[in-house]
Amino acid sequence: MGLEKENYETSIIMDEDEFNRSIEPILSKKDKVYAEIPDRDPNDINAHLKVGFEDVIAEPSSSHSFDRVWIGSHAVFELVKYVFYRILTTILAVPMAFIIGIVFGVLSCIHIWVLMPVVRSCLMALPSVQVVWSSLTDIFVTPLFHSMGRCLSSVHVKAMDN
Repeated sequence: MGLEKENYETSIIMDEDEFNRSIEPILSKKDKVYAEIPDRDPNDINAHLKVGFEDVIAEPSSSHSFDRVWIGSHAVFELVKYVFYRILTTILAVPMAFIIGIVFGVLSCIHIWVLMPVVRSCLMALPSVQVVWSSLTDIFVTPLFHSMGRCLSSVHVKAMDN
């Protein structure tokens, strides 16, 4: 039971990867039970619909209901909102997606195969139409307005007080 005076010359040889893995916390090695839910509104199209209980129902500081009533109404609000949203999306999501898919498909088809060719054709035809239009105005409209201007230039109007 005296003092031990031995030299300990032991060493542990570890790779860098093993060393880094051995100093990580044990909890971080566990896999997540649930995968992270992807953001279903990455562009915040429906940011205006993020409505909470406090955005709809608010009590001024001068009049408060009982705390249990407030907590209960908050719970009922959230539950009903959650349940009805789930029910309505279950019933309407697939038919509405079908209808909206048809609408956007038709609009895309019309835009690609009807509207853009018409616009491109008009843009191609406009230079020649511009030449014809300017010729017609030079032949018919310009002389008409010149003669009307000469005829009406001799008219003098005087304002008289009664």
